[in-house]
Amino acid sequence: MELRQLKSLVALTECGFNVTQAAEKLHLVQSAVSQHLTRLEAELGVVLLNRQGKRLNGLTPAGEQVLLHARKTLANTENILSIGKDFVEQGSGTLRIGTTHTQACYVLPPILREFRTMYPDVVVQIHQGNPQQLVEMTRKDMVDLAFCTEALADHSDLIALNCYRWNRSLIAPRGHPILQSHPLTFELLCEYPIITYVHGFTGGGHFSNSFARLGLKPRIVLSAADTDVIKTYVREGFGVGIIVSFAYSEQTDSDLEIKDLSRLFPWEVTRIAYNRDKYLRGYEQKLIELLQTGISDNGVGVSRKSE
Repeated sequence: MELRQLKSLVALTECGFNVTQAAEKLHLVQSAVSQHLTRLEAELGVVLLNRQGKRLNGLTPAGEQVLLHARKTLANTENILSIGKDFVEQGSGTLRIGTTHTQACYVLPPILREFRTMYPDVVVQIHQGNPQQLVEMTRKDMVDLAFCTEALADHSDLIALNCYRWNRSLIAPRGHPILQSHPLTFELLCEYPIITYVHGFTGGGHFSNSFARLGLKPRIVLSAADTDVIKTYVREGFGVGIIVSFAYSEQTDSDLEIKDLSRLFPWEVTRIAYNRDKYLRGYEQKLIELLQTGISDNGVGVSRKSE
């Protein structure tokens, strides 16, 4: 049995059983991938792939089991290589971070700025996705670390560490009637059209549940995954926005006014996660430390100059 056979099996499943795409992903010709799979089945003496004519359309029960262990074997191989690199190439490598648009735009920049001063030879890649996509990217070793609020703590094969808490704020154009109301209440929010996050992004579930507990239903007229999109449609007059508090900037959002809503909504926790069996290189451990100590509640950067 060879590692390249296991790599072909994993690549094939990740490419939807398309041999052409799997070959491209592995930088091989199609015949090489097909040969790897055929030899793996022959060595094991069991059929791993469901076939319909010349097409492959899924895994057999045995194939599902082999895939599980193939992923672990390849992950352990990568861990061994990482250990060697940590001793030979301590300050260089590639760091793949999976995160959402909001975290990438508003939280990570000052953290990565400090990280780059420590590790100038580490290439950072940011892969964006929704929380469920980030979970799968982490489990399949497509990213090294995932950084978001939802989903990460729900999977036992990931280690998820708390980084910071955040809450929500209301934004509206200056002079909007809702800004004159004190205090802001759930009932008052229901009187206005609301623009906020898609369910499954940035605390969307807790947002809906907070209204539902009071028997209320907010009038959501538009939802989006990106905070910048929400701001755009608030400016267009579609409604008032409810966003993460740290995404408001006095420099770029001076035409909007912000009102804190932390008295109404529960605090959310953003986490950093990685595969439970993953060996963390030194610079990966350092980034986790920066994310845990360099961000205060509501996503505000903590000054480290005095340290």
